[in-house]
Amino acid sequence: MDFSHIVEPALAVSTDLLVIACLGDPSKDATFRLVDGAVKKALSEAAEAESFEGKSTQSLTFRVTTGLGARRVAVLGAGARGELGPAGLRDLGAQALQLANRLGARSLALVAPALGAAREASTVQHLVEGAVLGAYKFDRYLTGADAKKPTTLKEFGVLTDPKGKKASAAQGRAVKAALERGQVVAAAVNRARTMVNEPAGFMTPSQVAAEAEAIAKKHPAVTVQILGAKKCEELGMGMFLAVGRGSDQESKLVHLTYKPKRARKKVALIGKGVTFDSGGYSLKPSNAMEDMKVDMSGAAAVISAIDAIATLGSDCEVHAVAACCENLVSGRAYKLGDVLTSMDGTTVEINNTDAEGRLTLGDAITFVRTKVQPDEMFDFATLTGACMVALGPYTAGVMSDHEALCKAWLATAERTGEDMWRLPLNGRLREQLKSSVADMRNTGDRFGGAITAGLFLKTFARDTPWVHVDLAGPASLSTARPAQPRGGTGFAVATIVEYLAKR
Repeated sequence: MDFSHIVEPALAVSTDLLVIACLGDPSKDATFRLVDGAVKKALSEAAEAESFEGKSTQSLTFRVTTGLGARRVAVLGAGARGELGPAGLRDLGAQALQLANRLGARSLALVAPALGAAREASTVQHLVEGAVLGAYKFDRYLTGADAKKPTTLKEFGVLTDPKGKKASAAQGRAVKAALERGQVVAAAVNRARTMVNEPAGFMTPSQVAAEAEAIAKKHPAVTVQILGAKKCEELGMGMFLAVGRGSDQESKLVHLTYKPKRARKKVALIGKGVTFDSGGYSLKPSNAMEDMKVDMSGAAAVISAIDAIATLGSDCEVHAVAACCENLVSGRAYKLGDVLTSMDGTTVEINNTDAEGRLTLGDAITFVRTKVQPDEMFDFATLTGACMVALGPYTAGVMSDHEALCKAWLATAERTGEDMWRLPLNGRLREQLKSSVADMRNTGDRFGGAITAGLFLKTFARDTPWVHVDLAGPASLSTARPAQPRGGTGFAVATIVEYLAKR
């Protein structure tokens, strides 16, 4: 699919489908009125007949007979101007694409909502992201004819001025860059989605390593190091190796590095890479285990983000580290009551083998802190059900004791429209992690479970500026929206890229 910036007037564009994103009441929307006048009020008559009010769930399709270069017009409700953010724009882009494919259109021209000059480039970027995300299908294992039916849309154009006023050179460059950036970001999100959606029988620790190797092969500025179990044992990563001990699949520590010629700082991204989580001897019930292929969503996010960062460029040296293993039950599996020694020497009593993510991350954080020595580090993990209880299925919990870094991260998330909320890293709850036989135990009490998990990780982060992102809820969705089908979401990729990649 080719994306372009259309600079001719909306009334003259020769396209199979002209799409208007209507901000609220159509009678007050400038583009709607412009097109309506060209078709002799037929559009407003159709809107009245269909009770179209520009709400975000509404759409209207109109076949054109005269007055326009387009063969059809579609009007999509965009909701109120003040409520339309990045997620809503992505949904509009996805809706436009999906409607075009349903109608069998080969070309589409979408008039971007007029949200002000300051938001023009970001509006275009998010519409394009939505189109690419809305085209995503995980159909590798489907054999029916409908699943293999090709899409028709080949050309996706965006108009930033329905009257076709000549854009300045700077404006034209900004829109072109937004078109390209939107495609790169969305492609990385889709890559992460596919990694999460693949069955655990395929997306093993070795396959995650292969995904990282493919990215490194693609970009000259990216290198990869894969540490097997023997090397991890030499490093003393007792927590990480214990989690994977019950599996026949070898545990792998994946380390991708993007290194520009000159870097202003070094940033590390750490992803939880438990490719399947049975819960170990603290066995999950079947309905809770069924979707545990998603437990490597953090690893998928940080690995896929490197692909986009290397494509767009960054003035930061970026490291993505993922501790990948399976948490299974066997005669070799770690047990309740075991005492594990972490890479930094901290001893941990196991009182729940289903609290395994913090063990893998603890050693990964120590590896990053001591071997990479970053200026900043972030970890991303489907870590606790407690975070979902607190924030629901769409919002990630963010924890940090570094104010400036946490605020910068949350501000970036707001720009991308990925929903994140800060939780307190309350030191009083550390009492729950005390053990009588080791330095600490791996879980606390039921209440405050997301926070005690964060406090556990903080033990290994020490004084390095650090942010923890618990994405247990939004990593996978059971309810689809236009830009997000059911399954893996690729959550956090967009915010990571926004935070690190050049503009």
